[in-house]
Amino acid sequence: MQAAAPVKVFIVDDATAIRASLTEMLEHGGRANVVGEAETPSEAIAGIHATHPQVVILDLHLKGGLGLDVLRAIHPAAPEITFLVLTNHPAPQYRRMCIAAGARHFLDKSLEFDRIPGLITAAHPQNDAPVSNTAPPRSLSC
Repeated sequence: MQAAAPVKVFIVDDATAIRASLTEMLEHGGRANVVGEAETPSEAIAGIHATHPQVVILDLHLKGGLGLDVLRAIHPAAPEITFLVLTNHPAPQYRRMCIAAGARHFLDKSLEFDRIPGLITAAHPQNDAPVSNTAPPRSLSC
């Protein structure tokens, strides 16, 4: 039996360190393939259209705008994409707006960073290669 292809992930965050940490965490073990990155809403929208990811990890506050703008621009036309909002601003009003706009998960970056591989696995169980995250738990803020 042939193993399923890795989940295609696009990362949108204005912090280079966060994007690098997510890429390292997700690609370890071959379960996910980061197909693109962006740090502004316009880069994100163009990149998501170009790469057709299955999952988008989306920071709420970006250079030049909000991740919510990306979510509102992409989700209506591509509801099959799983959006995981990852933010340092986990206020209830932001959570409500993001979930209403189509985000599947809304995570506190400083507390829930390490949940991401498991959420991707849950969203895409047909990919049978295990997610491996042997790095110690980390809390990042940018």
